[in-house]
Amino acid sequence: MVFTIEPGLYFKDEDLTVPEEYRGIGVRIEDDILITADGPVNLSAALPRNPEDVEDWMAGVYAAE
Repeated sequence: MVFTIEPGLYFKDEDLTVPEEYRGIGVRIEDDILITADGPVNLSAALPRNPEDVEDWMAGVYAAE
């Protein structure tokens, strides 16, 4: 069985409680966890997590097109 874990933050454009530079954006980091008899295995563990690594990875994806 595989579980998808999707923590995320989503800010509405009109939410005045959020700093202006964050309004209207959303961020989600998703993990796919395989449950085995020997324990969980994070299938997405090798994916980038910090903003710089994500941007570098995405730049490579678009450069390959």
